[in-house]
Amino acid sequence: MTYLKLLLTAIFWGGTFIAGKFLAGDVNPLDAAFVRFAIASIFLLVITRKLEGRLPRIQAKLILPLILLGATGVFAYNILFFSAFHHINAGKAALIIATNPILISLLSALLFKERLDLIKGAGIIMSVTGAMVVISNGHLTDLVSYEIGRGELLIYGCVASWVAYSLIGKSVMGSLSPLASVCYSSVIGTVFLGIVSIFKGDLTTMGAWSIIDWFSLFYLGFFGTVLGFLWYYEGIREIGPMKASVFINFVPISAILFAWLILGEPVTASLLVGAALVVSGVYSTNASGIIKRYLTAKG
Repeated sequence: MTYLKLLLTAIFWGGTFIAGKFLAGDVNPLDAAFVRFAIASIFLLVITRKLEGRLPRIQAKLILPLILLGATGVFAYNILFFSAFHHINAGKAALIIATNPILISLLSALLFKERLDLIKGAGIIMSVTGAMVVISNGHLTDLVSYEIGRGELLIYGCVASWVAYSLIGKSVMGSLSPLASVCYSSVIGTVFLGIVSIFKGDLTTMGAWSIIDWFSLFYLGFFGTVLGFLWYYEGIREIGPMKASVFINFVPISAILFAWLILGEPVTASLLVGAALVVSGVYSTNASGIIKRYLTAKG
């Protein structure tokens, strides 16, 4: 179930690129980020209280880490995410996001002493390569010609924010459940976003937002945040940040599949090849122990 939830999380997050594109022309990035997490926080508070019987007490030692979670994975990530779509297309953004697992894996090995063996390393490289094949339509050499502009810098900021969120979250979950961790970080991030939105956003235009805008915000709030964050954190707790983060490489593939289903874009051979590489890489990274025992037995 952990692996299935992580796969579904990647699929939900792939859909956030489509939702973000729908919102980019109509809704101020600050307002979009605030409303997304306001929706998510309401759901999370209700679900947390129902499933855990009460809202868990926050220990003094967790106050700063939870503030950092809200500041990185919620506040910074979402302002950067929504702002980027005014300057970059979804495909290029998804490619940059695909570098997340590399940084998380390297830092997990350094900070948490998670073992990064040859098979796990090969799996990470394979899955990232698959994501790049998908985004470049099979022309990997084209990637070197990509120019770094404002949109790219904003998405790189998203990567840095998510790496911090993933690694800080591992330490918090020693004292709080994944649900409570996501709930409190979401509420804290929403407060930050609300303050900025009030002073720098334009919430007075809410009445003019379309049905598609509101559906996109609900999708981002519930599927992209409530389910996505919760299941991702459960994955970090069960199998560690290194293995859980590899599933992020399914995000660009699911984003392109959603673009095919919703926008009518074609499914190409590069998509199928890239998907095969991502699946193989995820399997190799998460089943490295089984693979090593098999190779040892064969040897």
